[in-house]
Amino acid sequence: MPGDKIFLDTNIIVYAYDTSAGEKHEKAANTIVDLWDSGLGLISTQVLQEFFVTVTAKLPKPLEPGPASEIISDFLKWDVVINDGDIILDAIEIQTEYGYSFWDSMIITSAIKGGADLLFTEDLTDGHSIKGVAVVNPFIVRDG
Repeated sequence: MPGDKIFLDTNIIVYAYDTSAGEKHEKAANTIVDLWDSGLGLISTQVLQEFFVTVTAKLPKPLEPGPASEIISDFLKWDVVINDGDIILDAIEIQTEYGYSFWDSMIITSAIKGGADLLFTEDLTDGHSIKGVAVVNPFIVRDG
């Protein structure tokens, strides 16, 4: 959707740098390029923290801390939601109301606070809408 801010969950960014992820790697990398070009990308401090831990310790071919830090430095040029006390309290409300895990609720709350229209993730149910943010799994093949 042109003009919509898109919040990326950690898994999307990780796949973009995980060359062993096959089709997900290609799709995630293309998504990030599109968001760089459009300027509509949105992330949070939580996403950047999780990204660093995952790409330096959990991938089959982990990145060294230096290159991972450079990638994070680049992403800091995007709109970044800083997780503060209000976001934590709002995430608790989301968790209580919708039954998501606390960490997923933090992602949802950050997307809401950042003004996202879409939340790209594979961790939540595609097609759900939470307080005006539509959940999209970018790896689902859609007709048209």
